Amino acid sequence: MAEIEDAKWYVVHTYSGYENKVKANIEKIIENRGMQDVIDQVVVPTQEGIEMKNGRKKSVQRKIFPGYVLLKMIMNDDTWYVVRNTRGVTSFVGPGSKPVALSDEEVISMGIEMPDIELDLSLEELVRVIAGPFEGSIGNVKEINAQKKTVKIRLSIFGRETFVELDYHMLQRV
Repeated sequence: MAEIEDAKWYVVHTYSGYENKVKANIEKIIENRGMQDVIDQVVVPTQEGIEMKNGRKKSVQRKIFPGYVLLKMIMNDDTWYVVRNTRGVTSFVGPGSKPVALSDEEVISMGIEMPDIELDLSLEELVRVIAGPFEGSIGNVKEINAQKKTVKIRLSIFGRETFVELDYHMLQRV
């Protein structure tokens, strides 16, 4: 039997607006059939947004990929059948009836799973930004948040000192 560490991420297409219902249904099936060893995670990616309603700001969760649910699982005939026949699921993403797993780069770029990065930095240390809009910039470390895995650095942009908070994976020691 394959180990859950070998599980890959797959994308399932659902009826629009049924993402959370599909997630709940799959989680219930996993529990009822004891499939925790082959289906690890079911995710509906969301992000926090601000909405104005009646002149007030309201924090809302928006689906990043409406109509899609992401599953980390070991693909076999049983898991394919169970997921494919879940109410609200229309198909797996892939050519024909053959699901295609997401690559590690796609998973990281979507923000689904972040690699464990240990950054050994100290305050005032110089770092280079290696990804994102500030790529190539060099700045000083001003604050380290180990819980969120972010670092606040001071950059000089257009001659002005600017503080920017970036993820660990976007930085490299100089």
